[in-house]
Amino acid sequence: MPENARLCRFWEPRVLSILRIVAALIFMQHGLNKLFDFPPTASHVPYDPLSLVPGVAGPIEAFGGLLLVLGLFTRPVAFLLSGEMAVAYFLAHAPKSFFPFLNGGDGAILFCFIFLYLSVAGGGAWSLDRLIRAVAASGSAE
Repeated sequence: MPENARLCRFWEPRVLSILRIVAALIFMQHGLNKLFDFPPTASHVPYDPLSLVPGVAGPIEAFGGLLLVLGLFTRPVAFLLSGEMAVAYFLAHAPKSFFPFLNGGDGAILFCFIFLYLSVAGGGAWSLDRLIRAVAASGSAE
């Protein structure tokens, strides 16, 4: 096997973990802002648990983002968040304009497809999901 293929095989699951962690940290800010106005913004909408935004979206984004940072339940959480971003795009952004650059939905589209990818690829090398599988496999081998 060529050396560059060996390096790619080594780094692929690690870079996947880095993508997961960075995307989740950025995404989690949206939920924390909806729930706690952190980081603070001038256009903050007060938290209302009976509303779609921030009521339902805030906890999904904050808690789902935290689970993705940890790499815990990565596939189902990423699938849920991908769906949430698709809904957010079509409800909040698409009615403003056909073009994502003009309707402000480019972030929602990127999150949607990154999370869709994570729902298929998993959490990568540095995830609690992988650690749990490794412990379960070593426990069943005894």
